[in-house]
Amino acid sequence: MYHRPRIIPTLLLEDGMLVKTKKFKAPRYLGDIMNAVKIFNNKGVDELCILDISATRNGKAPDTELLHDIATEAFMPLSYGGGICKIEQAKKLFRCGFEKVIFNTALLKNPKLVKEAVCYAGSQSVVASIDVKSEFFGKPVCYIEDGRERITLHPVALARHAEKLGVGEILLTSISNEGSMNGYDIKLVKSVTDAVNIPVIANGGAGHVEDLREVLEEGHADAAAAGSMFVFYGRNRAVLINMPKEEELIGAGVYDMQ
Repeated sequence: MYHRPRIIPTLLLEDGMLVKTKKFKAPRYLGDIMNAVKIFNNKGVDELCILDISATRNGKAPDTELLHDIATEAFMPLSYGGGICKIEQAKKLFRCGFEKVIFNTALLKNPKLVKEAVCYAGSQSVVASIDVKSEFFGKPVCYIEDGRERITLHPVALARHAEKLGVGEILLTSISNEGSMNGYDIKLVKSVTDAVNIPVIANGGAGHVEDLREVLEEGHADAAAAGSMFVFYGRNRAVLINMPKEEELIGAGVYDMQ
């Protein structure tokens, strides 16, 4: 037997198409998201996180038609974030087949909505997304509105605020590391995991299986999410939907033998 933390591919949608960003900028078109979902199905991933990076920015509601198609195709638990501004939209996502909804901007601008979602579906089905950029002298600064609006709360304070709203876990993304494939911001992750009593999913920067192990062990993360690592291959970042084999994860210490 061995301990098996969750490893979660994070897929980004822009206007219905699969893209990948770097530091939340310059989205690169990757293809049809349905193809990616089918491949991850075959690879037996633990969970799939889908974030629509254009919904909030453009004031659009979640594309429930596309999301219904994804949920119908997917054989793994699904979470979704982007453009959810009404409880009815969240309810529709649950009815589509999504196990979790993710809130970022609403944590501060519409906390009532977050609480309503918790009351409707339970804490385990509501995730707080916290996006953090490392600025002058490494100071961590939180952003909302898809990384466009700077706020004054420290990541630890925002995480504790989200916990008080009743969310069941936190998706913590380093904007500065996102898409870099140079490793997670371990200091940031540890500061948040040590401050709250709910699971933290680390996101932003994974490039190798060793990065996953490091953030789980040294960052105390409960799960590791990644984007580029699962959609690019090689030095030239060729598009290839992939997932490390279980033997690789065991060999790198991501899955610890018990």
